[in-house]
Amino acid sequence: MKGSGQVATWKRLVQNVAPGIAASLTGPAGGVAVRYLCEKFLGDANATEQDLAAAIESATPERLMELKRMEQDFQIRMTALGLDQERLYVSDKQNARQILKLTIWPQVLLSGVFVLGYFIMLALLVVNSDADFGDRVFGILNTVIGVLTASIPMILQFWFGSSLGSKEKDTQRR
Repeated sequence: MKGSGQVATWKRLVQNVAPGIAASLTGPAGGVAVRYLCEKFLGDANATEQDLAAAIESATPERLMELKRMEQDFQIRMTALGLDQERLYVSDKQNARQILKLTIWPQVLLSGVFVLGYFIMLALLVVNSDADFGDRVFGILNTVIGVLTASIPMILQFWFGSSLGSKEKDTQRR
């Protein structure tokens, strides 16, 4: 396998064609979803995830339409197994919230270090803006700053978005 990019690509294709199956790929029923796709899409229940990734990425539009038709059958199979996807998703998120109830200091520390480091890097880039970085170093710095900048909203959403609101709501219920 070429790396995580390949996995991301095939899962994005499944997300676009069969969102119900794609939702299961990343949750607690991920193994069931991969096995189902291997069995139905490849005709081999023992195929690997890498085999599945290669087949989906090289699939013709007709094969992708078959994948779309498989989604309804997958929902029926999940129900027959007694797996409610919505309930699994919610319970997965609740478990993460239970951890937050225990202690909040690791999140405070990591958030603070991340945000502080982000602004230090930005300040260093501004101070050294007239430095002659090589094209390669400049490209790497741009990528790092881009990734860090994209992560800032997640931290803000954690502290000021629905996660904090859910925590406060749970505290008020007690």
